[in-house]
Amino acid sequence: MADVNVGLYVRMEAKPGKEEEVAAFLRSGLDIVQEEPGTVAWFAVRLSPTAFAIFDVFPDASARQDHLGGRLGAALMERAPELLSEAPSIEQLDILAHKLP
Repeated sequence: MADVNVGLYVRMEAKPGKEEEVAAFLRSGLDIVQEEPGTVAWFAVRLSPTAFAIFDVFPDASARQDHLGGRLGAALMERAPELLSEAPSIEQLDILAHKLP
């Protein structure tokens, strides 16, 4: 079983008319995070018609920082002004308990 101790919760609000572009962008992020050995689990979710989030977990703060500085983080920050109504809210989490396969 993978050991996870820290995570990220990133909330995003799409600009009007950009909702499906945000959804497509998030779906495409899976290919990027598949290449990150330190990203144990990664989820892109839709919270409402315009709100989206990413939740991911890592074994340690170093792996989390590698992910934040990686290709997906860079792509999100580059596309944020075009797709999002405000900057993404990024919260760093400590994992208290988990169930993973």
